[in-house]
Amino acid sequence: MGKIRSVAIITKRKNADAISAATKIASIFSAGGVVALAVPPLRIRGCRAVRPEEIEKQADLVVAIGGDGTTLKAFRMVPGKVPLLSINIGGHRGILSEIDTKNLENAVAEILAGRGFYDSRLRIQASSGKTRFPPALNEILITRADLTRTPTYTIKIMGDEITSRMDGIFISTPTGSTGHSLSVGGPVLHEGMDCLILTPVAPVNRLPQIVVPVEDILVKSTHRSYVVVDGQESFKVEAGQKIRISRYRQDARFLRLHKKGMRQLEKLGF
Repeated sequence: MGKIRSVAIITKRKNADAISAATKIASIFSAGGVVALAVPPLRIRGCRAVRPEEIEKQADLVVAIGGDGTTLKAFRMVPGKVPLLSINIGGHRGILSEIDTKNLENAVAEILAGRGFYDSRLRIQASSGKTRFPPALNEILITRADLTRTPTYTIKIMGDEITSRMDGIFISTPTGSTGHSLSVGGPVLHEGMDCLILTPVAPVNRLPQIVVPVEDILVKSTHRSYVVVDGQESFKVEAGQKIRISRYRQDARFLRLHKKGMRQLEKLGF
């Protein structure tokens, strides 16, 4: 890993534990000669504020303090190559996190000594017409907007076509295979694999989960749909409009300190 000269800190909103941890890690980095920047609404005394669109030019590392939701949001805020260290504040498993708040001093020491490494994860992006939606690290859900009607979805990939009546479909990355897809019966994939999972939601006729190569996927519904990005942002698409799922131009880059196998399975307790 390269030398870290500046870090941008993002926290879970209105969370006292996250803000306290941010203040502490900013102090530790500053003591090591690294410039600490705070991403609003976070404010840290002695740290300059940096807007999300400025991070790629001004920071060598993003530190996200919170839970997995904070990490997913941070990756949408910083779509470029800047790596991210995910810190879990407790209360949840923190499947995507590398450390918790008990290990801040040791983690910064390892980073300043250059002993970390980067872990790249593929991301996907949905588009409809000329509209591109934010990139997703875990999954994109395409689901019905009208709760009283079951749409028919047509899915095209690699020259093949699937048509089925169902509530929706998850398109998940290997990172997202331990997320919502797993909750509805999808398989768990090794995080380093180069493939996607198609997981139907409540199909009228049984339709299995499908693991496919990373190729463009076209989805069309007979009714209005929502495109939901990582369970956090949603966008409405009208009936009959094609939704294209493609690999995002830039993989997510985690800063890791410990080499592990299937780290997400370990976090789930397996």
